[in-house]
Amino acid sequence: MPEVEQKVEALEEKAVAKKKRPIGFYISSAWIGTVVFLAAFGWLLPTRAWDDADYDALGVGPFSPNHPLGTTGDGYDMLSGLVNGAKISIFVAIVGVVIGGSIGTFIGITSAYYRGIYDRIVTMAFSVMLSIPNLVLSLALLSVLAYSDENNPTTTSRRVGVLMLSLTLVVIPILGRIGRASALQWAGREFVLASKSMGTSNASIIVRHILPNVAPAILAIGFLAVGSLIIVEGSLAVLGIGVPGGASWGSMLANGRGNIAYSPHEVYMPAMAIALTVISCNWFGDYVRRALDKRESKI
Repeated sequence: MPEVEQKVEALEEKAVAKKKRPIGFYISSAWIGTVVFLAAFGWLLPTRAWDDADYDALGVGPFSPNHPLGTTGDGYDMLSGLVNGAKISIFVAIVGVVIGGSIGTFIGITSAYYRGIYDRIVTMAFSVMLSIPNLVLSLALLSVLAYSDENNPTTTSRRVGVLMLSLTLVVIPILGRIGRASALQWAGREFVLASKSMGTSNASIIVRHILPNVAPAILAIGFLAVGSLIIVEGSLAVLGIGVPGGASWGSMLANGRGNIAYSPHEVYMPAMAIALTVISCNWFGDYVRRALDKRESKI
């Protein structure tokens, strides 16, 4: 019977939690889900190819025939461009967060668990990396590893690869510090000490006891990091060293800024896509963080 009562209480808590979810949670979830769907399956939609110019409709505004969101000054469909841009922008940001977050979390957790000189070296390395502005670090890597001029043009795949590398390096110290701080709270708990006294290996303790408790905090900050990387990618594109050719939201924004006087939708559309995605990631991340705070208060 006690087990039945516990299950009933758990279901009641879930029902109350659902009622207390703010409207921003549902809006942000819907937008993030839509963007991820477009990034993954946008190529299945019956839209015009994003790099196929319609020379009979150059720079037309939104709600034009065959072009619901209008076209660029070169005749490229804005809707198709936004769908394709979601694939590039979201892919680059998520890959950077997943790879950088995995590396940073591993380093942060192990440094918090083993402590000693290893922890001091890791802390110093994270501090040095965080002292370098994100945009400056990405600029330096792209300028060195993906330099392009008329005599030595670089490929788009190389530019995207170097961009993901730079964004990964940006994320490592951020999520590494979060992982370390969270792991410090759990490394001294009774169940961890009990596992040590029973002879459980350090690797098993980290994987089975510390990592599951650190993962929610990393997940919450990870959503915020996705939004930040989308902004960094857009900023690099505006500076002329991001993904070229209008293939991403930032690149669309960079290409359209020269036409803002007579074709403002070329700038407003990708800017709104970036802004809504970043805001949604921040809202969703804040909700996960609040849920995490309630969870930790009960432990």
